[in-house]
Amino acid sequence: MQQIARSVALAFNNLPRPHRVMLGSFTVLTFAVAVWRPYVYHPESSPTPIVKTIELHQNEIRSLLPEASEPIDQTMPDEVEDIPQDELDDKTANEAGVHEYVVSTGDTLSSILNQYGIDMGDITQLASADKELRNLKIGQQISWTLTPEGDLQRLTWEMSRRETRTYDRTASGFKMSSELQKGDWVNAVLNGTVGASFVSSAKQAGLTSAEIGAVIKAMQWQMDFRKLKKGDEFSVLMSREMLDGKREQSQLLGVRLRSAGKDYYAIRAEDGKFYDRNGTGLAKGFLRFPTSKQFRVSSNFNPRRLNPVTGRIAPHKGVDFAMPQGTPVLAVGDGEVVVAKRSGAAGYYVAVRHGRTYTTRYMHLRKLLVKPGQKVKRGDRIALSGNTGRSTGPHLHYEVWINQQAVNPLTAKLPRTEGLTGSDRRDYLAQVKEVVPQLRFD
Repeated sequence: MQQIARSVALAFNNLPRPHRVMLGSFTVLTFAVAVWRPYVYHPESSPTPIVKTIELHQNEIRSLLPEASEPIDQTMPDEVEDIPQDELDDKTANEAGVHEYVVSTGDTLSSILNQYGIDMGDITQLASADKELRNLKIGQQISWTLTPEGDLQRLTWEMSRRETRTYDRTASGFKMSSELQKGDWVNAVLNGTVGASFVSSAKQAGLTSAEIGAVIKAMQWQMDFRKLKKGDEFSVLMSREMLDGKREQSQLLGVRLRSAGKDYYAIRAEDGKFYDRNGTGLAKGFLRFPTSKQFRVSSNFNPRRLNPVTGRIAPHKGVDFAMPQGTPVLAVGDGEVVVAKRSGAAGYYVAVRHGRTYTTRYMHLRKLLVKPGQKVKRGDRIALSGNTGRSTGPHLHYEVWINQQAVNPLTAKLPRTEGLTGSDRRDYLAQVKEVVPQLRFD
């Protein structure tokens, strides 16, 4: 042992002086960490452990929140939560609270529901109730309703025109039921002329509220239905299922609208999306982020966030990006500004409507660069970021809403400019040749 010690000492002394200093300091530090133990005082007279919980006053919680976010001990007022609506947004009683989604390329049950903040446990239970849910096909439609607490209550899967499966929440999971449609599908062309409004004129032509909504969504990127004028014409091709003389359900196949002497078309493809007569997609592409560069996420989308004081759900319906004040905020897509004002909780904020399906909101701004009613293009500057309203630091609160439902801006499936190619386009053009001649104005 002594010989080993002498060898080590000799090797140490032969090292250059800077190396000896560094190695010696490291050795002392390592020894100190190894032998150090914190002294904890345990009174012998107290058999109970030291208290492990710390109670905070409500006014102390603010300091523990993520930097640059909204204080979660306070909620946004109703005036901020409300997105401006109009006649075209009206839903029938059985449609209220129902969220719909058409399956597209790359979608899975998990990716679809997760962007709406639905709990992964519910998604797993659904997949266990029916393993075929793992094989969704392009063009199929799913719809669902939520409980007041935001949990999944019921999911409906339209596998085909003939079969619909429904999954209802039970105490032990989800129970599946299947319904086979026995009616005959019949095509019907309905046309008319715009009078007081498109909605009232379409109802006079024989379209239901749900069918009118389908037409508006199909044409939303080409036409602002509020701007249609008296005398404009429309022709709609619907496929309707008839059973014992009654209409059970319907599907929009194509629409033609003539406004100011110009014709606009939207034809349904096999993937459930609508394209023009050449197979070009109608949707306008979106930016993923509302700034020219990415910033740190200081608070994530969380529809089940709990208020630490009350224990009640206080949803965070968007994403907070920590950024310096004065950072340019961009419109993520083409649209119309529907709100640009100051509100107590949101500070200065802007809401932009994109077509009839999407709405984006931008809060805690320092300066507004747009006005209500103004048209904006993707990438346009609409504001400068700030720290106004209820805010714990400079940041941008950003929300994306689809069909009046808040979704996760970081994972939501956003519109993109696309078109059909190859055999899909050939099949579609053959379909166009059958549909367009039927879209006549009487």
